[in-house]
Amino acid sequence: MDYKNLTAPCGRDCFNCYFYLASQDEKYKSALAAKLGLEPDKVACPGCRNIKEDCQVLRNYGFSGKCKIYRCVTVKEVEFCSDCTDFPCDLLHPLAHGAERFPHNLKVYNLCMIRKMGLENWAIHQAKPSFDRYYNDKLDSCL
Repeated sequence: MDYKNLTAPCGRDCFNCYFYLASQDEKYKSALAAKLGLEPDKVACPGCRNIKEDCQVLRNYGFSGKCKIYRCVTVKEVEFCSDCTDFPCDLLHPLAHGAERFPHNLKVYNLCMIRKMGLENWAIHQAKPSFDRYYNDKLDSCL
């Protein structure tokens, strides 16, 4: 798997993302679209680096669809936000709008772990458990 291509500059692990998985499996895409109340063509994403800064998923949730983070790393010529001398910056600041859908704090955690572990080691050993914990664990299971 091309982990670099399937990890967004912001630390989003596209290879675990429901929208990316929908682009790989028609049955999954139909089920996800039905669950979200969207048309199937609006839930499939080939990964952030493949769509550059034009994100249909963001448009689904009331954003412009233009990813400022992707534009920023392109201008600064870095692979990940964590490679930037300004990391962390306000582009990674959590927002109330869309907070239930967009894992701002998981992105920053992922970026820190990529820096600490290396991309491939993180992708193989840490990304999926972190993704599952973020989306599925309850607070009391951590205590």
